[in-house]
Amino acid sequence: MFPEKGASEEEVLRELEEKTMEDLTFDSGKILGSMCTYPHPFAVKVVMKYIDRNLGDPGLHVGSQKIEKEAVDILASLLGLEKGYGHIVSGGTEANILAVRAMRNIAGVEKPELILPESAHFSFIKAAEMLGVKLVWAELNDDYTVNVKDVEEKITDRTIGIVGIAGTTGLGVVDDIPALSDLAIDYGLPLHVDAAFGGFVIPFAKALGYEIPDFDFRLKGVKSITIDPHKMGMVPIPAGGIIFREKKFLDSISVLAPYLAGGKIWQATITGTRPGANALAVWAMIKHLGFEGYKEIVKEKMELARWFASELKKIPGVYLIREPVLNIVSFGSEKLEELEEELKAMGWGISAHRGYIRIVVMPHVKREHLEAFLGDLKKISKRL
Repeated sequence: MFPEKGASEEEVLRELEEKTMEDLTFDSGKILGSMCTYPHPFAVKVVMKYIDRNLGDPGLHVGSQKIEKEAVDILASLLGLEKGYGHIVSGGTEANILAVRAMRNIAGVEKPELILPESAHFSFIKAAEMLGVKLVWAELNDDYTVNVKDVEEKITDRTIGIVGIAGTTGLGVVDDIPALSDLAIDYGLPLHVDAAFGGFVIPFAKALGYEIPDFDFRLKGVKSITIDPHKMGMVPIPAGGIIFREKKFLDSISVLAPYLAGGKIWQATITGTRPGANALAVWAMIKHLGFEGYKEIVKEKMELARWFASELKKIPGVYLIREPVLNIVSFGSEKLEELEEELKAMGWGISAHRGYIRIVVMPHVKREHLEAFLGDLKKISKRL
């Protein structure tokens, strides 16, 4: 019920504190199944300072719009492209929807179809429903990468594009994007890479010597990439990114918003009013940490993930789904439902809905947290 009279700040904050007591917090170390993390303190400062900026009306915030464009170009350069076209958006879901919308609009075919791996994120289901695009699911290989031959067999004259994943949600697997790129070029189709998670991991992991397939604009068939700074980029939610290789993709999804302060403004994003502060935080965090700073973070988490995977192998009753590619470790059990239930009862923020438990070794996850988790896992597995 809408209150008749207002309460004091102290009363409201006290009630908020009580009502959020059920929430798990990142600093507790109990959240192990999330691709988000506690934002970097510097990024929090930036968001708080510029909380009023609205990139939906860039005529009011000209400087912020310029910074967003710089942030897009910086992300594009990380992904092997000198200049990119796109926006800082609400997250991977919006970015993927925008990519599908661009492919559909440029293709201009009746009954459009999109080919994507069975491992693709559920955001593509949302995109398909909203945009009237049929999803054609490609099979996975034994290592959980997409079967490129199956992708090729499913191409028809209604196909508007192909999707590859660089860091799958469940296992952190990177598809054979080079092969998909060649396929896309051969058939004259755009390839969209969903690197919502992997975009802020793979470039640094490769620089550290990890053998991971190329996935970005260095491959000529790649026309768009989703990358989420609010994951391993440690920017406050919401901060996703969509980067297009060519301006025509952005133009194809832009609509006129003539009543805004900037005059004849074109909007490509799904959201109209959108937070400028988070885009500024993307720019600020990259400037603050630089490539070397992010590389150090990725180094620590990649090593920790591999240590964790090796420790899991020592526990009877559980097994790795596959060796980790990125900083994601997933394991199964013959008594998975009971295992999940008991781990959750102990306060662990995990999920087993995919048929296994996924642990994402994010910046807030420390070795002591994983040691505590392993201790509980051993006790439960032994009892089961």
